[in-house]
Amino acid sequence: MLAAISNAMVGLKKRYYGKGPESARTYINDNYVFCVLQNVLTRNEETLLEVGEDDLVRSYRLRFEEAMRETTEGAVEQITGRRVLGYQSQIIFRPPIAFEFFVLDAPPDQTA
Repeated sequence: MLAAISNAMVGLKKRYYGKGPESARTYINDNYVFCVLQNVLTRNEETLLEVGEDDLVRSYRLRFEEAMRETTEGAVEQITGRRVLGYQSQIIFRPPIAFEFFVLDAPPDQTA
């Protein structure tokens, strides 16, 4: 299940951003899912960061994640068999890491 969530997050980023993260790792604790995606920036985002446009890149990323909410939550729901009650995405630039947080309606059955 952990690998399936990581692969889904990498696949979504690759499909919709044109570039996926270099690595991903997912953790589940009770009804919380936490996915860490490393080296996530596109070349144009790297260029904007080089000229100090951190706020622009962050704003764009967060808005795009909001537009992708239904698709992203749906992937996690399908894999875990649970409903996503809350979802938040965050990014840091140095180092370039994105974090995907999900709150499920109950802990997933990880033995299934």
